[in-house]
Amino acid sequence: MRSNKLAQAFLLDPSVTFLNHGSFGARPLALVEEAERIRREIEAGPVEFLGRRSSALLEGALAELGAYLGAPPADLAFVENATTAINAVARSARLGPGDEVLGSDHEYGACELAWKRACSAAGAVYRRFSVPLPYAGDEDFLARLEAAITPRTRVLFLSHITSPTALRFPAQAACRLARERGILSVIDGAHVPGHLPLDLGSLGADYYAGNCHKWLCAPLGSAFLHVRPEHQAGLEPLVTSWGLVAEAEGTAAHDGYVGTTALARRLRWLGTRDPSAFLAVPAALRYARGLAMAGDGERCAELAAGTARRAAELLGLEPLVQEGSGLRMALAPLPPCDAGAVKAALFDRYRVEIPATSYGGASFLRLSFFAYNDESDAEALLGALRELFPGR
Repeated sequence: MRSNKLAQAFLLDPSVTFLNHGSFGARPLALVEEAERIRREIEAGPVEFLGRRSSALLEGALAELGAYLGAPPADLAFVENATTAINAVARSARLGPGDEVLGSDHEYGACELAWKRACSAAGAVYRRFSVPLPYAGDEDFLARLEAAITPRTRVLFLSHITSPTALRFPAQAACRLARERGILSVIDGAHVPGHLPLDLGSLGADYYAGNCHKWLCAPLGSAFLHVRPEHQAGLEPLVTSWGLVAEAEGTAAHDGYVGTTALARRLRWLGTRDPSAFLAVPAALRYARGLAMAGDGERCAELAAGTARRAAELLGLEPLVQEGSGLRMALAPLPPCDAGAVKAALFDRYRVEIPATSYGGASFLRLSFFAYNDESDAEALLGALRELFPGR
């Protein structure tokens, strides 16, 4: 594994065929070192850095991220992960008895739970609509979504790229439909930054959460929440801290670390924390642009789709690749089996790191291909599947 030139930059264990970039990402040494450089600068003057300089530095990093995402930096805030962002939005949704939050049946479980808890506290309902596999196309998806909306639907919660099933949903069209119906749109874009082109201004979501530590390769604990201006003052932070004190008292004494905008005062300073992951995001953006210029995304998308098709053919099953998605993730269906045992055997016996997922009672492997992967990784997976399912 990792015989290609780009792979030499990563710290991954060379004995492991790593096909799970989608879970936590992986970072090249240069970005690990950038975060460490920032941490050392903090330690050289903790009060100077955190108390006086950190807010301005974070605003500079957000300006670079905003340019990449097509969003004003004032509408962006750094958070540790997309799940944190969705929890903050769910807490702020102002639901009432009988209201509905609508999501697909492909959403990320932790974020679904956040909405279910918010609904339970308000007497509202979290409801799913079905999107069967194999994916029948965006028109079918939008028809199913529109049919599922009721007069009580207050929030539409959707993934842009689904985590368990590696599908790309038409987020822009879904947000437009929600806005036409007076429904808040909340998009979980955990897998999108660095993976697909993203222009938040034209996408039109009321709230959009994305991770930087996955496909952008930024340090762990770097993500963002984008909030349209009309919703920022109503956002409920998960931690009450000095930003809200500054807002309530009208004081500028804390501006050096809490910021001055409504969104910054709610999400920037949640008590003392290490901002090095956020401040390393600009370096990650430069790295991502280099990969894009080299055409590595297209290479990995072709490898993911081709490997998933070959795995389905090997196992005598219908392929589930979403045509034209451009994703570097894909589903490989499994025959009836103990998927957890297959996942464990792939790692323990063959040193292949890949997640097992499920939908509608069926099991799958979710393949991820990134800069450090090549055809040898595909062959390692396929060879292991031949041995694990010899009768097929």
